[in-house]
Amino acid sequence: MRSAVSSISVWFRFALAVPLLCAAALAQEKASASSSSQPGIQDNSFLVEEAYNQNFGVVQHISSFTRFWNSKNWAYTFTQEWPVPGDARHQLSYTLAFLHAGALPSSGVGIGDVALNYRYQLVGDSNARVAFAPRFSLFFPTGDSTSGRGSGGFGLQTSLPLSVVLSRKLVSHWNAGATFIPHAVDEFGDRASATGYNLGQSFIWLAHTRLNLMLETVFASAQSVVARDKTVWSNSLYMSPGIRWSYNFKNGLQIVPGIGVPIGVGPSAGEKGIFLYLSFEHPFASCRKSETRPKAQNPTNTGSGSR
Repeated sequence: MRSAVSSISVWFRFALAVPLLCAAALAQEKASASSSSQPGIQDNSFLVEEAYNQNFGVVQHISSFTRFWNSKNWAYTFTQEWPVPGDARHQLSYTLAFLHAGALPSSGVGIGDVALNYRYQLVGDSNARVAFAPRFSLFFPTGDSTSGRGSGGFGLQTSLPLSVVLSRKLVSHWNAGATFIPHAVDEFGDRASATGYNLGQSFIWLAHTRLNLMLETVFASAQSVVARDKTVWSNSLYMSPGIRWSYNFKNGLQIVPGIGVPIGVGPSAGEKGIFLYLSFEHPFASCRKSETRPKAQNPTNTGSGSR
């Protein structure tokens, strides 16, 4: 009962904050005649992947921190995304993670598995109403599986992000993905093949050129090793209201902080957490300014674009 009341309290506080933030955004927009010329937020969602690759000549550095109250799990990740020189349809990135497993309190903190990612802009781009950019990832077992910080084996993952502009103020994003780890290892050293899949959906409301309100829903189902050649399935489901805003600089740098509040529902009911986000995006030092200005939003896509 207390967890339900706490969840409602979080939602109520968020609902109170939204109109205040919107009013501030509108006031700022009216006060600044040049606000419409500023680049919009072209950034990653928090839990749902958007289908827009990096612009040519622009690199992005992304930090995120997630902390869950009941499980005591927390994770910090750092991702760096680069467009392939000569063809921005191709994008390469890597992700580093530092984790703590709440179920193993004495395990401490350490590095998790490292991911190398490739993404191809198959349909559209950040200026299109519909965009589709499949991603393929390779996981390296750099984390200690005996401490709950890694899978114990190499893994493959695919993700199919689809982004659709619904109106000038509303954008939706849809995800479907799968993960396969042929030789996963648990904390006792038992080994088995493990698979998983995930689904995600989000709405991004463009309250202002520099302010987005977000509502994300993510579902995951994955196998965990429990004995030699034996696994069990577990499910998770979260809804997360969030907000992000941007600071734009004349040299092309864009800084985007954000915060989300993941709330467990269904199989994850009672769990709650906090998600903190910080992105730095800037042109390459050697690129011409005309080639590297931040992605500006046009009438066909006023949405945020994740890479």
